[in-house]
Amino acid sequence: MIQTVKKDRISVAENQIEDRRQEIDYDTREFTIEIIINKYLEKDDDDLSEIYVPEYQREFVWDIDRQSRLIESIILGLPIPLIFVAEIKETGKLEIVDGSQRVRTLAAFLTNQLRLTNLRTLDSLNGFCFKHFAPSRQRKFKNTPLRMIVLSDKADEGVRADMFDRINTSSVDLKPMETRKGIYRGEFIDFVFECAKNNIFVELCPIFKYFQNRSEEAELVLRFFALAETYPGFCLTDNQNIVDLERISMKRFLDEYVMCKNNNFSSEERKQKLHDLEEMLHFVSNTFPSGFKKHHHSSATSRTYFEAISVSSHLVLQQKPNLVVQDLWNSSDKDNQTNAFYIPIVRYDTHKPKNIRKRIDYVKEELLRHSL
Repeated sequence: MIQTVKKDRISVAENQIEDRRQEIDYDTREFTIEIIINKYLEKDDDDLSEIYVPEYQREFVWDIDRQSRLIESIILGLPIPLIFVAEIKETGKLEIVDGSQRVRTLAAFLTNQLRLTNLRTLDSLNGFCFKHFAPSRQRKFKNTPLRMIVLSDKADEGVRADMFDRINTSSVDLKPMETRKGIYRGEFIDFVFECAKNNIFVELCPIFKYFQNRSEEAELVLRFFALAETYPGFCLTDNQNIVDLERISMKRFLDEYVMCKNNNFSSEERKQKLHDLEEMLHFVSNTFPSGFKKHHHSSATSRTYFEAISVSSHLVLQQKPNLVVQDLWNSSDKDNQTNAFYIPIVRYDTHKPKNIRKRIDYVKEELLRHSL
């Protein structure tokens, strides 16, 4: 038997629907690839682009083949998924909600950082960079229009986060750390998950809504251990096999690291790694008022910032155990504190070893330069 719903409940529901619909007010705009990428690449005095990637999406994860296929699709005239952006009320800038991998791929291609590989339909283009195309083809590519859904500035951070969550959970795949916990069982992976519950770590490292309950904390702890131990070469040697981050993805590198540690994780190493983590966290707590966040008001932690700050802090403490650092911040107003040095976030190939080293070395040098 179908139950009836009282009229007052129907009225409440209708009012809620109308309120929420107003929060998600949007319009559709069309820009050429050239305009979109120029707005993405050109920065202002605050190191922000007119179209920018928020902190929680900083990691670039597409491999070369997938990037190449996107470029091939555009050249063939195939339809490209809409890019979702949100207009920020305070600045008028556009925050990318969905489409950051596509925008970064296009930027890499137009700046000749991407060389096309493994194309099948247009196999004659394999090995091409943008500069290798005829001028007429370059202009056609840059003048290709892309459609954008632009959320109005009525959409606050909560609405933007909810949209990101809905887009990215339409088909929920396990995150790498969730998979590792089930597949690579052992003392080391258990230890990593234990460390992720550290109270200081949790306080310093807020997790974006979409990644909560998806083992993101354990992912960050694992990255700290793996990168700190293998710096500067980021290579592993296990049973005469060399695992080099230069040749494989970060996911595969971390998988191999977990397997290696599970096989050889002694009580002595456990004690040392716990000491290293706690020492690093105390140093970050005393040195960085905003923890691992770029801004004090940020509600999420960028993996690239976390890696740079955590590993560099560990390295300087190895060099100077009693290091004290001051004057890293350019504002006495805590609510508006911004890191005085912007870690050089490479927008493309964020996990190429040379780019990881660049970020770590930069922060390390700044910490030593400001030390007492």
